[in-house]
Amino acid sequence: MKDGIIFKYIKTECGQIKYKSLSENRSIFGRIRLYWFIICATIRDYNIKN
Repeated sequence: MKDGIIFKYIKTECGQIKYKSLSENRSIFGRIRLYWFIICATIRDYNIKN
């Protein structure tokens, strides 16, 4: 995913920083943790305006 597209759903600054740090880990467990974070952060930031 491109950063611009994902930042449409992860709106908080701290969430965007966390996404960038998690996306650097290329292991299988790193990818699972990244996808889990994207799901949780998207649900949590759903009601926040850009």
